[in-house]
Amino acid sequence: MSRSRSASITLGLIQTTCGSAPAENLRRTLRRAETAARNGAQIICTQELFRSPYFCQSEDHANFKLAEPIPGPSTAAFQKLARQRRVVIIASLFEKRAAGLYHNTAAVIDADGTLLGIYRKMHIPDDPLFYEKFYFTPGDLGFRAWTTRYGRIGVLICWDQWFPEAARLTALQGAQILFYPTAIGWHPVEKAALGKTQHAAWELIQRSHAVANGCYVAAVNRVGHEVLKGVAGEGIEFWGQSFVAGPSGEILAKARPNQEETLLVPVDLDRVDITRTHWPFLRDRRLDAYGDLTRRWID
Repeated sequence: MSRSRSASITLGLIQTTCGSAPAENLRRTLRRAETAARNGAQIICTQELFRSPYFCQSEDHANFKLAEPIPGPSTAAFQKLARQRRVVIIASLFEKRAAGLYHNTAAVIDADGTLLGIYRKMHIPDDPLFYEKFYFTPGDLGFRAWTTRYGRIGVLICWDQWFPEAARLTALQGAQILFYPTAIGWHPVEKAALGKTQHAAWELIQRSHAVANGCYVAAVNRVGHEVLKGVAGEGIEFWGQSFVAGPSGEILAKARPNQEETLLVPVDLDRVDITRTHWPFLRDRRLDAYGDLTRRWID
């Protein structure tokens, strides 16, 4: 089937809570994706690791049982939905690549059900209650973009969103939209003192990627207060507030902070070309002067 020529498309961002049963989380997300498609969404993105609570709050070998191969049962279910509803789907999964080798991975599925490829999270955090280095091998596929039926998209995952290099290298491959499946929230004990600043920084850095690269940014966060059994402390209060920013960094739509929501956001991809032409940051880059970016520190 030929690619659509329409520059106006609708994004669907699925922001949910997560229960303890992976199969039920998958079914609920599929239902929400199908509803989003019926309501006009053409590119649909899940939140990060939607099949389970955010298990990285502790280092527990039992959690590796949550992983699955790609292709696998979850990608097959989304491929079927993509074919039936003619939608592009980005599904964030815990990938088991081999025994002892796991990744935090996003599968990119085109509107005919084809698995176009995967992105493996490149930047892996290790912070209190975000012990991802225990679980995930850093990505080895680099930064990627794919031409889908409805536009050229790039995918990065959560901690990647703080790194301008990741956004730039993805945009340089022609991505018109950067998607960020995400699981981020507050430590309840810090929320009163730091919560407003933390959330503002998270939103601001991603809006800046939209400005610097003249593209759309779609951040898809989970919501709910997750306290895991056997893990000390008050858990994580995920702040939701999934959003889409336009090529000038403006917020086009934002979900609420305390409930499930499927955000449907129309975007005009012609604005990417217009913005990049009138604000030619890509033209004016000084490639001859950036060699030190590959160094850890400049003494």
